Amino acid sequence: MKKLFVLMAACLMTLAASAQDAVGTLSLKPMVGMTIANVVGEDADGTDPKLGLIAGGELIYQASEIFALSGGLLYSMQGCAGDGGLKMKLDYVNVPLMGNLYVAKGLALKAGLQLGILTKAKASMKEGGVSADVDVKDAMNSLDLSIPIGISYDINNSFVIEGRYNFGMTKIGKKSYSFMGEHFTDDENNVRNSVIQLTLGYKFAL
Repeated sequence: MKKLFVLMAACLMTLAASAQDAVGTLSLKPMVGMTIANVVGEDADGTDPKLGLIAGGELIYQASEIFALSGGLLYSMQGCAGDGGLKMKLDYVNVPLMGNLYVAKGLALKAGLQLGILTKAKASMKEGGVSADVDVKDAMNSLDLSIPIGISYDINNSFVIEGRYNFGMTKIGKKSYSFMGEHFTDDENNVRNSVIQLTLGYKFAL
């Protein structure tokens, strides 16, 4: 039993040594990267991933030696691709709130909750050199709730490489909406966002 307590203490000391910032410090992390977006759900058959950009920043508060809290504001290009050059372009301003657990030197596991605010929604078609965009924002829900989980690695406590997956919890489309002067009711709208984001950030103390 004594050996077990010694082992547990050694593990805790290792975790404590893995924190990158002093307890109580606040950092700002501008970040930019790419999204690999799609939609999921029982009514999301036949869709393909769509590439986009993500940019913004996060504030990070080092709450303890191994745990930090972060809040962000990120502009994210999402949506999906389909057959025949069709794309659904959904742009959001996302506000993620994350807990960050440092499990090794520079390595953090993270999870939290994210609110997305829809800023743009277009259906885009490109065929034979001709392209057309149709605004479909009125058919989409203005708010999107998701659960982000991810992993990040700090390089010299400055550059941060991160991969994150946002699992959509709410439907992106309205059940009842108006489009081009006509009113529609759609019962087959069980479609949610599914987004992988890969980013590079630079962290500095405030």
